[in-house]
Amino acid sequence: METIGTWWMWTALAVFVVVAIAIDLLVMERQGAHKVTIKEAVHWSLLWFGLAFVFVALLWWYLDSSQGRTVANTVSMQFITGYLVEKSLSIDNIFVFLMLFSYFAVPPQYQKRALIVGIIGAIILRTLLILVGAWLLATFHWLLYVFGAFLVLTGAKMWFAAGQEPDISTNPVLGLLKKRIRITDRFDGEKLSTMVDGVKHYTPLFVVLVLIGTTDIIFAVDSIPAIFAITSDPFIVLTANIFAILGLRALYFLLADLANRFHLLAYGLALVLVFIGAKMLLIDVVKIPIGYALLVTASLIAGSIFLSLRNSSMSELALPPKDER
Repeated sequence: METIGTWWMWTALAVFVVVAIAIDLLVMERQGAHKVTIKEAVHWSLLWFGLAFVFVALLWWYLDSSQGRTVANTVSMQFITGYLVEKSLSIDNIFVFLMLFSYFAVPPQYQKRALIVGIIGAIILRTLLILVGAWLLATFHWLLYVFGAFLVLTGAKMWFAAGQEPDISTNPVLGLLKKRIRITDRFDGEKLSTMVDGVKHYTPLFVVLVLIGTTDIIFAVDSIPAIFAITSDPFIVLTANIFAILGLRALYFLLADLANRFHLLAYGLALVLVFIGAKMLLIDVVKIPIGYALLVTASLIAGSIFLSLRNSSMSELALPPKDER
């Protein structure tokens, strides 16, 4: 596996992740269970977004001085493109989180803890999947074509499934939990289990955590091959994933009340997956420069967001005033 990551860069990344999560948990513990405000979500979102670009700026500076301007520019664009793809695909996670919290009626003040636990699990899971994936691609080149075809099919499936909400009640994991453990429909603060008539029952918060974990496994199967189409360097793949995941909780609270406005985003993400899959399938025939890949990806995502917001605004303007309804 070829990588620009040195031993001290991997060590620094591990320390950064541990410190970032520790600070997040400490702040959460001090604040206690409370509903996250839009102002708080904006501040955290800007912090994680800013840290991602501070990282890529430092990476560019290091590579420019050690390996040259060309390598620095290429690797930096690979990170930005991968980060953009992962950040955009994570919005799909937000839609699922919204459905889970709504279905189980999770109070807003308890949602923060569920998300941070899910984020920790996602970082561990994706680290393992990325390292295994990088080794497999370095060993078996033909897997690139398998990943490419999978992304094209996934993109097509996402396109035709856009706008359809899954029925959580038919989720096989939920069905398995109901058969294996006792579940109460009552919350007991942020506890994952509680006693009901002297018998241990698991709370809805525990069920939500399990479903968030299994959901991330499904999304990881889509997103990790997508970023491997951009770069095969495990250090860049992992850092792009981690920075996108660390900002996921803040992004959820920022977009939770606006999710219905992004109704066309799924189509844009579907086209991104098809484009990246095609890029992977043609990797030995046509070399698409990373700058073009970044431009196409950003244009598809920005275009779908713009059209979503425009359509939502036009729909609101078309509605009669409340006093006339």
